[in-house]
Formats: sequence, structure tokens, C-alpha cells
Amino acid sequence: MSPVKTAPAQLIAADAQLRGQYLREVLALLYPMDTPGEPPGTEYLVIPDARRPKLLVPMGSRRVAIAAVRRFTEPQSRLARLKRDAVVLALRSGAWPALLRDRVRPPGGDNIERYLREAMGTELALSVHIGPARANRKPVLQLLSPAGDTLGFAKLGTGPLTRRLVRAETAALTALSHVRLDHLRVPLVVHSGQWHGHQVLVQSPLPVWLPREPVSPARLVEAMREVAAACGTTQGWLATSPYWTDLRNRLAQVADQSEGQELGEAARKLVDACSDLGLRYGAWHGDWAPWNMANTTEGLLVWDWERFTPGVPLGFDALHHDLQRRLQSGVEPRHAVEQTVRNAGGLLNQFDVVPDSAEITALLYLVDLAARYLADRQAEAGARLGVLGTWLLPVLVSRVGRL
Repeated sequence: MSPVKTAPAQLIAADAQLRGQYLREVLALLYPMDTPGEPPGTEYLVIPDARRPKLLVPMGSRRVAIAAVRRFTEPQSRLARLKRDAVVLALRSGAWPALLRDRVRPPGGDNIERYLREAMGTELALSVHIGPARANRKPVLQLLSPAGDTLGFAKLGTGPLTRRLVRAETAALTALSHVRLDHLRVPLVVHSGQWHGHQVLVQSPLPVWLPREPVSPARLVEAMREVAAACGTTQGWLATSPYWTDLRNRLAQVADQSEGQELGEAARKLVDACSDLGLRYGAWHGDWAPWNMANTTEGLLVWDWERFTPGVPLGFDALHHDLQRRLQSGVEPRHAVEQTVRNAGGLLNQFDVVPDSAEITALLYLVDLAARYLADRQAEAGARLGVLGTWLLPVLVSRVGRL
């Protein structure tokens, strides 16, 4: 009997159900209680609709609602821009009740709006991004002034993983605020705190709504090199390096998983095979993917610094960006990994790496990425690339076996 294939309509329905469920979860987090005598919370317009919620737009002011739609980000496809412009036109013309019908109104009382107004010391409204289902998803809020200006973006860490990531991003942005960066722009920490046990980070706004321009490879490398040197660079043997000590500890924490055991064995063989290899170490962004950056008229903007880490082999950002770009373009994951490893020499030749260390660096990057996926339980969360045995591990084990 042939396996039953899921029809596209069923996939769409399943995604809609997950997004709808997440919408309810987000509203319960942001507006957790209804206090007697308190007015209800802000009325939100659900865009595009309640079945496919992607953005909650506050409806207290037409100017703020339009700004929430126009300034959250710049759509990358012509169709997406047309849809965005259609929503803006409906809001501007007053036709939205007929075209955009789905609204939600959470309870009032002690809610995230009140907390952020007090923390920021100003009147503000929120728009809320409803992202796809994933293990590290967290509410992302755009803070808007009554005039429609973007005051900042807030992230909430609501579980053990996301709280850790929000704290890590706070620390990363704080560290980077003391570094002169000429080739990229990063957000500043505007506020950091806790609310109802959730970790809160408010960042200054990067102008992500500006039109995008293609980024040249040379400009991208300059920015990555600048980040690599942000905390200084060092050089030393891989087998005795602080990096290998930290990675080995992380591998030990996932050794209870079958893929974790295979990954740990491959990593040990890799280090044993090049125990006399010296590497250069610096910092990396940790998730420098096409969707976490924008090249605009105001410079190269890079956000989502929650994985920023010092003391890793130089060139990790270039490898990660290359792999994620291939995956985004639709290359089969296993082939994408192979192509990135094969291309490691060209990717790393501008990062002052030790001669003949490009493939070793690429394989260490794969170990590092796999350890992250396992620690975050991406497979259990249903992530598309969560099952490492179908794409990353075979390439890694095969390549290590040839050393």
C-alpha cells in the first residue's frame, strides 16, 4: 500500500490551525487577566485574517494602524508588497471594515502595554508579529508613538529556551554597543527587564522598512570580518582550545539522544584527526542568514543577535550565510551542506584562516550547528530540518571519515 500524501489544502489548513492556536497563546501571554473595573484592552485588526494571522494592528488610531503595517518590515516579493499596499489603502480610505473584518479585543488590566508604557516612560501602541510555529518562537512587538513613529521592537522570552535567547541577545547588544562598527548597524538596548516571569528586551528600531538593495560579497565579508574582530581574536591548537572545551560540553548535554551520540563521536574523530592544527578564533553573529539582514540606503542592517558568541573559528558566519542561502533557494538540504563544505576554501580565504584549515573549519561549523539543533529539540518541535540524520549528519560523518 502506498503512503497517503498530504494534499496542499490540508497543509494550508494545518498551518492555519497552528497560527490560530499561536494567536490565542500570544494574546493570553500579553493580556493575561481581566481586572474588574478596568477597560478592555486594545482592539486589534488581524492581518490578513483570523485563519492566517501574521500581524495584529492596533485600531485606536488610523495613523498608527497604517504605520504598523508600513513600518514593520519591507516585503521582499512584488506580491507581498502589493498585499501590504492594499491593506494600507484600505486603512487610509476607511474601507477596512468591509475588506479586513477579523478583529480581536483582549481583556484589560495588567498587560504588556501597561508595562511597556511605564518602562519607556511614554504613551505607545503595539503591533504584534505572529510568526510560524517553531521551537524558539517568541512574541515580537513593534512599539509605536501616537504620531506613528517606531519607538523600538520588543521581544519576550516566555519559556526556558526563549528566555535564555532573549538574555543572550541583551548581553550581545550590550557588548556590541561598546564596539565601533563601520560596516553594519545593530540595534541598541533600550530596555531590559522581566514581566510576569517573561524576559523582556526592547531594542532601538533599525529602519527595516526601507527599500532593499543587493549587498555585494565584498561588503558582506567586510561586515562579517568586523563582527569577528569585535571581541578580539586569538590563535591556538584546536584540541586544547577553549572553543573545543565548550563544544565538548555542549555535545555531552545532548549525548542522551541517538543523533547526539553520533554527532559526539564524529566530533571527537574530527578533533583527533587534526589535533596538531592551530586555528584563529573570533566572534560570530550565530545566525547570519538572508532573513536577518537588509542592505539599505542607510547601511547594512543586521538583527537577531541571540546566538552571538565569541571565541569560535573564524569564518563561521560566512559558512552559515552560504548554507542558509542555499537552503532558502530550494537546494535539497544534503546537497546544500555538501556544496557549502566544497566551497569552504573560497568562503574563508578572506578571513585570515590558517592555511589548509578551510574544510576542518566547515566541519566544525556543522558540528556546532547540529549541537544547537539538538539542544533546542528542533526535531520534537517539528522543524523542517530538525531531523539531522536526513541531511547534515551523513555529510559530516562521511567527510570526517575521509580525513
